[in-house]
Amino acid sequence: MTHLQAGLSPETLEKARLELNENPDTLHQDIQEVRDMVITRPDIGFLRTDDAFILRFLRARKFHHFEAFRLLAQYFEYRQQNLDMFKSFKATDPGIKQALKDGFPGGLANLDHYGRKILVLFAANWDQSRYTLVDILRAILLSLEAMIEDPELQVNGFVLIIDWSNFTFKQASKLTPSMLRLAIEGLQDSFPARFGGIHFVNQPWYIHALYTVIRPFLKEKTRKRIFLHGNNLNSLHQLIHPEILPSEFGGMLPPYDMGTWARTLLDHEYDDDSEYNVDSYSMPVNEVDKELSPKSMKRSQSVVDPTALKRMDKSEEENMQPLLSLD
Repeated sequence: MTHLQAGLSPETLEKARLELNENPDTLHQDIQEVRDMVITRPDIGFLRTDDAFILRFLRARKFHHFEAFRLLAQYFEYRQQNLDMFKSFKATDPGIKQALKDGFPGGLANLDHYGRKILVLFAANWDQSRYTLVDILRAILLSLEAMIEDPELQVNGFVLIIDWSNFTFKQASKLTPSMLRLAIEGLQDSFPARFGGIHFVNQPWYIHALYTVIRPFLKEKTRKRIFLHGNNLNSLHQLIHPEILPSEFGGMLPPYDMGTWARTLLDHEYDDDSEYNVDSYSMPVNEVDKELSPKSMKRSQSVVDPTALKRMDKSEEENMQPLLSLD
């Protein structure tokens, strides 16, 4: 075992060897092979190439060197192409802070039986008057950045449960193709996390409709890990034991405290509420729609493609419509 594996339990070390092809004898060589590829992408600013950082990308791609490098490149290119999203990228940023305090995301105290961190989202908590969908995405990405520092989670990964109870048609109408694309690229294509399952519960018909639209743009591996449970919590419990779930998911634990994870990130600044107007953020959702064209989106689009994010011409802007119209 090398110092880079020092944070792993014996069980997780064995899991990394069997499932991720991680070999302590070749670990430094594996990392260097990925680092040597950086020179092939002079158009990208690789702000970190240290051993520990590259290792999380290797783990996310089961030590396939080229796939790990491609993910590393996409990670930094996504940030280059969406610079405004990563300005003031910290928990105390007003928009991120408001989203965090409303449970975007939440994190359960107990890991599942595979050692995975369970993230939860209660979609109806989104207060459109206080922060944008982009703020929610930023809060999720910031939270993942903090959590992925844990080497155990680099190996074991995450599970996500989204509760759509009381999520209104009006809220759903804000989920435009470009906003969904931004989230897919940020979470599926550009972040070194292993997601073992994404569970929808209590989803209304219009969320089914949205999923039908975005499904072709998800990788096959991602599609296989999305479970639509509806009101059938028994099917959820077959995959995640109710002993570690809060009562909202039919579990045996008390109701989830939405501020749990926010207090972890914000610490003493949790109760310091500064004024924030969604219009003051430099990249609100309507600006995302102007910058990102759903017409350029391809199945499992790699954001390494420099032509993927182009400014829409006037005719494209006129054709931009929400997935669900209130008219």
